Amino acid sequence: MNEDKSYEGRKIDPKTWRTILRFAAARKSAFLIIMGGGMLAGIIDTAMSFMSRWAIDGFMIPGSREHLGLFALAALGLQLLMAALTLIYCRCAGRLEANLSADVRKAAYTRLQSMSLSYYDKTSTGHLISRLTNDVSRITEMVSWTCIDLGWGIMAVAASLIAMFAVDLKLALITVTAVPVVALLSVWFQKKILHYQRVTRRLNSIITSSVNEGIMGAQTSKTLNREALNNEEFNVQTGDMFRASMRSATISAIYMPLASLVISLVTGLILIAGGHGVQRGVLTIGTLNFFINIGNMMFEPIRNFAGIFAEFQSCQAAAERVADVLLSESEIEDRPEVLEKYGDFFHPKKENWEKIRGDVDFDHVSFWYQEGEVVLEDFDLHVKAGENIALVGETGGGKSTIVNLACRFYEPKKGCIRIDGVDYRERSQAWLQSNLGYVLQTPHLFSGSILENIRYGRLEATDEEVMEAARVVGADEFIQKLEKGYESDAGEGGSNMSTGQKQLISFARAILADPAIFVLDEATSSIDTETEQRIQAAADRLLRGRTSFIIAHRLSTVRNADRILVIDGGRILESGSHQELMAKKGRYYELYRNQFRRERLDESLQELNRA
Repeated sequence: MNEDKSYEGRKIDPKTWRTILRFAAARKSAFLIIMGGGMLAGIIDTAMSFMSRWAIDGFMIPGSREHLGLFALAALGLQLLMAALTLIYCRCAGRLEANLSADVRKAAYTRLQSMSLSYYDKTSTGHLISRLTNDVSRITEMVSWTCIDLGWGIMAVAASLIAMFAVDLKLALITVTAVPVVALLSVWFQKKILHYQRVTRRLNSIITSSVNEGIMGAQTSKTLNREALNNEEFNVQTGDMFRASMRSATISAIYMPLASLVISLVTGLILIAGGHGVQRGVLTIGTLNFFINIGNMMFEPIRNFAGIFAEFQSCQAAAERVADVLLSESEIEDRPEVLEKYGDFFHPKKENWEKIRGDVDFDHVSFWYQEGEVVLEDFDLHVKAGENIALVGETGGGKSTIVNLACRFYEPKKGCIRIDGVDYRERSQAWLQSNLGYVLQTPHLFSGSILENIRYGRLEATDEEVMEAARVVGADEFIQKLEKGYESDAGEGGSNMSTGQKQLISFARAILADPAIFVLDEATSSIDTETEQRIQAAADRLLRGRTSFIIAHRLSTVRNADRILVIDGGRILESGSHQELMAKKGRYYELYRNQFRRERLDESLQELNRA
């Protein structure tokens, strides 16, 4: 996915930084300490320039030691104060960075939890990981530490200007000529720096996504012998990022020396004009030294402003990407009045939830994922509470779409879906989805023990209830053989389990939840025949009396369904029981006979191989 290309043509939007800085506002005490400490440091630096002037004109030139003790105490006091300030604001900046990172990541993760399934269809995992790790770190580091430079720089420039104009008007005017020139240079380089930083961040996301896919798909790469091709593609991506980074670095490298050159030229003019003043006796050496020191002190924050500007441009793309996550709006949102009554996923009001009987009605439903590519059109389906519905047909016919709409992972573009006679948009998403049991073709297990993974179906379940659910689906047998039994680690994404074992655990988890509506999406496609029969027997008992949708690959698993729907092109071609459809000798009959022949052929080949 290359959705991040859209960032490259954007203009800087103040809304982006308002979104990020509101987290800093929540930590305003630390923010004010850092800014205040930096500003006080700027005042101290100005005072040190006056101390140098005093040392030269008061002690070095006349050779006097009068008030030398007072001078030494004042200088020591200023240095100690500066050291204490540095310690305080650096400590605060470090804590602010850590807190901001945690706050932004928590907010972004919470937002992602509330997004609809369509969001994840359009946004790659690698891009999201990059935004919540690299981009957040980059932004919070800049915000936390840049405020020190800003506080010090603003006050250093302001104090320097006041001091210079108070001491000598002519030299002050010469000094400030550098400011508009540096400002013009900054504006000129702005678009170039921002463009290449955006390109670099996009390519970084692509690389992160490729690494993620390479690790997650390692087994597939091995079986397809894709190692060399993967390496070649990765080298191309890293090469593109290298070139974009070099262009960005080159522009920044040109920008900084140009700004420094202008400042150095102005410093030279101060030396020339001030030197003439010293020769004519209208200016003291201490005052000339004062202007050189205070001029450099003012130019240093101006140089830093240039660096801050470049860093800001660099972080702009990262800020946009993080802000987009924080400001993302789900395509499926409960209305305010619904949330008021039923609550949301994070604050459910279960006391107001009606019990689901299980009637599901599709009423003239039309749906498409993309404009012009209609998947369902004027689709009608009426399912009675407790009815067991099997959806069969060729891949891409619309089976999964029907189930996803029934679960409200997506919503109809036209028409409506009713649960127990009420449009399900009149109820909360949490109300419906808390009453769902969903077993996927490729189930996902979370890091943790097998016991914990099954208990996710109902967090308050006892250990005995968890084990009973596992026994019902036949998972207990293989779990007990593991070294740690139910305490065995499932691994990241269930990596320590076979596909069949993951499906059994997922089935037990769904059973433990005791849902009103069950969905089995090719749930037995990767299980051996013996395990399939065990699950089928359990499913026949458990689905009795519950509304259920079964997307079936093996047609032998749906023979006991109350109603089998043959779906093709988003339409119901045939509907009836197994016996009724076989008697019709239509599309279902053809599918069943063809699959039966393939299975018999596979069995014969396996017997020949064993022989």
